This record gives sequence, structure tokens and C-alpha cells, in this order.
Amino acid sequence: MSPTQPSRILTHDAVMTMLSAAIAEAESHGQPQCIVIVDASGELLGEIRMTGAKFLSRKSARSKALTAASIRAATTAIPDAVRQAIGMATGGHMTGLPGGLPIMIEGECIGGIGIGSGSGDQDVAVATAALKAIGADI
Repeated sequence: MSPTQPSRILTHDAVMTMLSAAIAEAESHGQPQCIVIVDASGELLGEIRMTGAKFLSRKSARSKALTAASIRAATTAIPDAVRQAIGMATGGHMTGLPGGLPIMIEGECIGGIGIGSGSGDQDVAVATAALKAIGADI
């Protein structure tokens, strides 16, 4: 067994590309959004609260990004039966709300993106546009 393994990281260029694509998609819906991008360990890499987005949605967007990176799946993969308990156990850092997606490149999770302030469908559409902009697995 090797004591190390290679891993990919999200570059600042990729983060800026994702933010720009997410903003463009949100604008196409006419819904300003909070957008948060974290690396695979949950470290904040980029975020923006678009003009007019709900300020408390920044917190839910961060929770969505953290959840997606942690479970390496969409936030909606958390079963309904445990969503409230997981949210409470993690101090609100995990959520089952729609709008959080893992950032996967060739099957490897390199981060998470969380979107908040629109409907669940709008949040997912904005996150998906950001992933497509960098060629991430969808």
C-alpha cells in the first residue's frame, strides 16, 4: 500500500469559469443567486451573492456545497428520513435541499458547488451550468 496518492485540485481559473457560467445561467432565469464553490475538503474557493439574492441563502448555498463535496453526490441523495437529524448533528453544515452538486472530473470528486435563492429546479440548473463550463462529469 502506498502512503500517498495523486489527486486533482480545482484551479482558480476553473472557479472563476464556474462562477461566470453560474451567474449567466441565473441571469437567464431572472433569479439572482448565492453561489458557493468548495474544494474536496470543504475549503471555500469562491463565492458570490448576486445583487438581489437573499442574504440568508448564502448560508444554505454553503451547506449545499459542503454536503455535495462530503457525500460526493447531489444533496438530494440524503434520505428524507435523516435530513433533519443530519442537519442538526452538523450544526447546519449538511442539508438535503436541492442545489448542491459534487464537482467530479473523470469520477474523482474535487469539490462541491451550492446554489441558493431560487427554486430547487433553478438552483440545480445553475449548478449544472457551472459544472458543464469546466467539463465536469454531470
